[in-house]
Amino acid sequence: MGMTPLDGLVMGTRSGDLDPAIVGVISTKEGLSLAETEALLNTQSGLMGISGLSNDMRVLLEESTLHEDHRVRAAIDVFCYRARKYIGASLAGMSGADALVFTGGIGENPPPIRERICNGLEWAGLRLDQGRNKALVGVEGGITADGSTLPAYVIPTDEELLIARDTVEVVIGQVKPR
Repeated sequence: MGMTPLDGLVMGTRSGDLDPAIVGVISTKEGLSLAETEALLNTQSGLMGISGLSNDMRVLLEESTLHEDHRVRAAIDVFCYRARKYIGASLAGMSGADALVFTGGIGENPPPIRERICNGLEWAGLRLDQGRNKALVGVEGGITADGSTLPAYVIPTDEELLIARDTVEVVIGQVKPR
């Protein structure tokens, strides 16, 4: 994310990166105020807006196996493309990396999404091991083939627990001793 959650990767209901001029185009075309346009980009865009079905990647993957829905396919394609684009940009900006880590709900669960993101990163030394990738759902481990120079891992996280711990630290840190 950048200054706001709209910058960066496409999310469940947030647009992710977009051409700045699109704000005016949407506002004019839809007859929306600036506040309404920002609300649309924050709450009705991303996977939800593209698919027209859901902001949940699990639902989109299930739907994509049951039906040939071009909007669902587009939502998955955009997400994977953008993730791969950010990985490539980060690798270029940092002159490489020690590893690629998949975490959070989408990163630690659906192997097909990790596969689609990793396909095309062979130039960076990442070669996915299909069996390892498919075996890791919600558990920690490596998903790259032996000999990959850029290893990739799945590392589950408990975001709510981390937020709770950080909150306790902030509250305790602000309490003045008596």
